[in-house]
Amino acid sequence: MTTTQPVQDVTNTDPNGPDADWWRQAVVYQIYPRSFADANGDGIGDLQGIISRIDYLERLGIDAVWLSPFYPSALADGGYDVDDYRDIDPRIGTLPEFDAMVERLHAAGIKLIIDIVPNHSSNRHAWFEQAVAAGPGSPERDRYIFRDGRGADGELPPSDWQSIFGGPAWTRVPDGQWYLHLFAPEQPDWNWQNEDVRTDFLATLKFWGDRGVDGFRIDVAHALTKDLPDELPSRADLEDGTSFPEGAHPIWDRDEVHEIYAEWRRLFNSYAPPLAAVAEAWVPAHRRIRYAHPESLGQAFNFDLLQAPWDADRFRTIITENLDLARQSGASSTWVFSNHDVVRHVTRFGLIAQNDAEDPWSPSAGREWLRAGGPADGVDLEVGLKRARAATLMALALPGSAYLYQGEELGLSEVAEIPDDQRQDPTFFRTGGEDVGRDGCRVPLPWTVDGPSYGFGPGPSHLPQPEWFGRYAVQLQSDQPGSTLELYRRAMELRHRLQGAEELEWLDAEDQVLAFRRPGGWVSITNFGDIPVPLPDGELLIITERTDRDLPAYAGAWVKTPE
Repeated sequence: MTTTQPVQDVTNTDPNGPDADWWRQAVVYQIYPRSFADANGDGIGDLQGIISRIDYLERLGIDAVWLSPFYPSALADGGYDVDDYRDIDPRIGTLPEFDAMVERLHAAGIKLIIDIVPNHSSNRHAWFEQAVAAGPGSPERDRYIFRDGRGADGELPPSDWQSIFGGPAWTRVPDGQWYLHLFAPEQPDWNWQNEDVRTDFLATLKFWGDRGVDGFRIDVAHALTKDLPDELPSRADLEDGTSFPEGAHPIWDRDEVHEIYAEWRRLFNSYAPPLAAVAEAWVPAHRRIRYAHPESLGQAFNFDLLQAPWDADRFRTIITENLDLARQSGASSTWVFSNHDVVRHVTRFGLIAQNDAEDPWSPSAGREWLRAGGPADGVDLEVGLKRARAATLMALALPGSAYLYQGEELGLSEVAEIPDDQRQDPTFFRTGGEDVGRDGCRVPLPWTVDGPSYGFGPGPSHLPQPEWFGRYAVQLQSDQPGSTLELYRRAMELRHRLQGAEELEWLDAEDQVLAFRRPGGWVSITNFGDIPVPLPDGELLIITERTDRDLPAYAGAWVKTPE
């Protein structure tokens, strides 16, 4: 592993000072680094590309960047197969360039959160290579989860479990044992009962904390600890939600995972201000409290709106429940509509039939449309964009933090036009193309209206961009009244000016309309219906669709109401 010394020791400010809670109502912008900006022309986004766009991020008005994995990787899973947790993929940059990026972000008033992938490494990680070489029963092998197989000669996997990406969850090594991988075979699961693993991850967190990172996003935070008896349960038992007591599932959301995070929290709190952390934990809402507790990670993603159909009553219920959960945990809630793992919300909200279906719906909803090759009956991207703009404006009005995904500020929809031979997501290959995977939301951004990669870089991009991308370019939208980019910029500017206590008051409203008042006397109103509704009296601060006075269908607005 890389042992480069950190460049700074960030322990020189008041741990209880005004900056300690910066994350509670922050707007965090996720950068998928390989698809953000390419400075050297190799088709892959890089740190210099990010540095070149910091002025854009500053003008957007965000509070923090969340940087998806940038570590050395074979890209079996878009960088979530990590070879070395304390280094930079040379295709993306160097540690000095990382330090320069941190310095430039901080100079622009932008914090940095980085992805940590603690459930699994890559199969090229030095410790996994040592584990395979050392053989059964060795201390090296104990750092991962190896098992003997079933059958007369161990030729069958230890269980019939399936990986998240499709196919078996076990892969055999030359000496006959099998290792567990909940995701791709190139992503062997760590054994978190092993003290070496726990100690080394603390060293990794400190390595980046000492380099000036402000926080961490914890990938698959609910899967680290596992209880695997000699007689493993069947796949059917694993998938049956009633087979195991709450907190005692063999793989997911075990109570003892918080012993790990309590140790991490003690490290985070040794910095001043304390390092922030947010859990990616796909667990029931009431279980998220444990991850968001101040003695654990401190915040957890709320994916409920991401899974909700376009319905005012469902949105109100989700918001009410999650604000209550935030109060119980002592954290603030998080609001998310898109990220690197799900179909972009412009597309999801344009799937008319899907939005009329039962709730909740899958985070991958829309991939059936993608598999069909693009726009078809039942998909209305014009409606989807209107709804997405309104939903985001509403979320930015809510107390708590908002997580945005690169390109949503441009109104990008999912890219369907990716030839099979240019796809990269392991989900596509391990399901035989039945699930097209996540490449459609990871296509590099359009910065200019033309060029070999629409300004992403001086040459072609690593994923193909569609011909319509230029119509959504930053160059075209910047300073254009009514554009999605300018809507986001204006909303962020207002949010910083209006932001107050983490409270809201629901207001009476017509059917399919949501309205709430925030401290300071301003109102957010969102029309989920298909006919215009009256706006409240007062000063119109921002609106997603132009109007004479009424609020159009699928639109949102903020209004400063009379005292």
